[in-house]
Amino acid sequence: MFITLDGIDGVGKSTQIKRLLGYFEEIGEETLLVRDPGTTRIGGKLRELLLESDLELHRRTEAMLFMASRCEMVETVLLPAIADGKTVISDRFLLANVVYQSVGGVVQPDLLWKMGRLANGGLMPDLTILLDMPAQRSMERLGNEKDRMESRGVDYMEEVRQAFLQQLPHSSDNTLVINADQSPEDVSREVLAKVKEILDERRA
Repeated sequence: MFITLDGIDGVGKSTQIKRLLGYFEEIGEETLLVRDPGTTRIGGKLRELLLESDLELHRRTEAMLFMASRCEMVETVLLPAIADGKTVISDRFLLANVVYQSVGGVVQPDLLWKMGRLANGGLMPDLTILLDMPAQRSMERLGNEKDRMESRGVDYMEEVRQAFLQQLPHSSDNTLVINADQSPEDVSREVLAKVKEILDERRA
């Protein structure tokens, strides 16, 4: 099973990923956690360039660098893990790439989906979970710790939030939007309910 969690920063992805990993450990499922961009050596270098540098990049350049990182991760990490029967949980995936690089209209979402699916070799998540929260609230949670994307401001992040909601249906056959502006326990209950539903369907 391949699950991705996404949403603007500050919505609590890290907390929910830890809880999801704990659940799979409890039921005896071998699980692999990855993050996008990152995970591979190449991905780590590209992550530094994309999120931690002050370089000015065209959105199309950003998009292709994100996709190069993901391609390497898919081919060398994700596909082998899935073939071995592991459950893979990814902190972000193609959905985020499409959203962040299309906001502002520089690159069209349809083109990014086509490019991304080529880079992924057609791999799509079995479930995409979107943790949703108004950008103002998420930015308050982040405080002063902002990467290159987040430093574009709250108006930009709200545009990103709306783009996540619009583009989510293209990311997977199974998607779930959860109000992240509630307790972590309530969010976790909703996440696990959907995961269990899909697991039950697979075992039926």
